[in-house]
Amino acid sequence: MKTVGLIGGIGPESTIEYYRSIIAAYRQRRPDGSAPAILINSLSVKKLLDWMDSNRLNEVTDYLLDGLQKLARAGADFGAIAANTPHIVFDDLQRRSPLPLVSIVEATRDEAKKRGIRRAGLLGTRFTMQASFYPEVFSRQGIALAVPHEDEQSWIHEKYVGELLKDRFLPETRERLQGIIRRMKEQHEIQGVILGGTELPLLLRDDTVFGIPLLDTTQTHVQAVVKELLT
Repeated sequence: MKTVGLIGGIGPESTIEYYRSIIAAYRQRRPDGSAPAILINSLSVKKLLDWMDSNRLNEVTDYLLDGLQKLARAGADFGAIAANTPHIVFDDLQRRSPLPLVSIVEATRDEAKKRGIRRAGLLGTRFTMQASFYPEVFSRQGIALAVPHEDEQSWIHEKYVGELLKDRFLPETRERLQGIIRRMKEQHEIQGVILGGTELPLLLRDDTVFGIPLLDTTQTHVQAVVKELLT
């Protein structure tokens, strides 16, 4: 059996969800009482956010690379980063990684394509919403992405860092996010919303909002990881 090495801790709550979900998805596909082999290297979300705030992406890459090297030495056969935002350096990281990596962005793109979505909204941290790594990967399959207004992006980022990463999931934050999705549906005619932050599905737990399907990047990534475990 293969062993997956997870870069976790960014943030901790979604890493816990990854662990639970990988085990559940594995057991669903292999109901023989066995369990998957999982290694987790929990990193500091504060370090990553501080470096990203000052656009020090080389430090982000080096930090993640060091984390992957530790997982490789521990016996992992492949790796996955249990977060969306660090995928801003995924291409460089993949070139230098000692392990093959399963991308959350590519897994989500494949899910969107399978659902026939041609235009989707993207929610996440400010870094994820403003960077090019999601649009570039999705455009290869002809899928266009829309992001919230600039003031909405600032608000989402503030709530993400100030609440979600601190395990605070408030109903008023959920309602405002739902309102943003509704506006994007009306103005951008989106056919789906990418929850491009692995804490967002912990806040928006429904499958749809105002008839718009929510793409849970955590669960989509988990399915891709389990597929690799069983290959």
